[in-house]
Amino acid sequence: MFRNTAIAAMVLAIGAMCITGCSSANKDGSQPSTTAEKNYETSGNSEKFSIVCTIFPEYDWVREIMGSHAKDADITYLLDSGTDLHNFQPTAEDILKISSCDLFIHVGGESDKWVSDALNGAVNKDMQTLSLMAILGDSAKEEEIKDGMEAEEEHDGEEEEEEIEYDEHVWLSLKNSKLICEEIEKAIAKTDPENAPDYGSNLADYAARLDELDRKFASIAGSANNKVLIFGDRFPFRYFVDDYDIDYYAAFAGCSAESEASFKTVSFLSDKLSELNCDTIFTIEKSDKSVAEAVIANSKKKDCSIVELDSIQSVSSADAASGVTYLSLMEQNYNVLAEYFN
Repeated sequence: MFRNTAIAAMVLAIGAMCITGCSSANKDGSQPSTTAEKNYETSGNSEKFSIVCTIFPEYDWVREIMGSHAKDADITYLLDSGTDLHNFQPTAEDILKISSCDLFIHVGGESDKWVSDALNGAVNKDMQTLSLMAILGDSAKEEEIKDGMEAEEEHDGEEEEEEIEYDEHVWLSLKNSKLICEEIEKAIAKTDPENAPDYGSNLADYAARLDELDRKFASIAGSANNKVLIFGDRFPFRYFVDDYDIDYYAAFAGCSAESEASFKTVSFLSDKLSELNCDTIFTIEKSDKSVAEAVIANSKKKDCSIVELDSIQSVSSADAASGVTYLSLMEQNYNVLAEYFN
């Protein structure tokens, strides 16, 4: 609640600064444009059109689809410091970029509640917006609470209405990614119809690469004897495992804000590690591995190794500049699972 109120206040403050900064009339008696409108008008005179993406997969998909034309666009990646999606809060500069861009792409889940307030101040009335969750529609999955998983803490003294929470990590399904890329290509082609044939060709090439990796994952999962993953961490891979009929147990749900697991949760995962005779426990990137280590310590599998799968939600601009891509990280995940399932 506080976070959404803060964003709304920021939007109002930006609007107020724009108006008060240009409150006097022009010499001809007309009212001057606000600062935001001037910025938009200036960018509108440029040959470049602007695209704002919240997370790395969106940003990388735009680059792939635009290909050589990417240099002719102003593409902004908002979470470029490597901040986790669930902890992101836009700055005033971010909101100004969003307000005047030609295409805004965001996830559309619980972590994106700030978006509606940010869009209220939009000065580009022709802006296109794409929500990954909206693209999935009825295929979006409810967040799953599995046996042994740590429940979210309830707020003391507060009674909140039961609200369905959907898993936001839609990009970890290659099938979803292909569908989303098709919608991104349509939006870019609408903004820049002159180069639409190139965008269509780039999409076809990229979709083929997504399909190939999808087939590789299906192959290793289909031939695996043990199709269960144990995560001593949050589990954002719901869409991924459902694609390949893989089961899992985890300490926390994918969007959980919890970081400390109870003894009950640790004990449950420890028993599963022993029961399934697993020699690997998984974490996601940037984990401190404390939960995974506790699970191993309480199990009979003392020689168990901790292995990382990348959820592609903490990629920095430096990573992107060094050549990291959505597909390279998914290939990295493939290599990890190929060894595990072997």
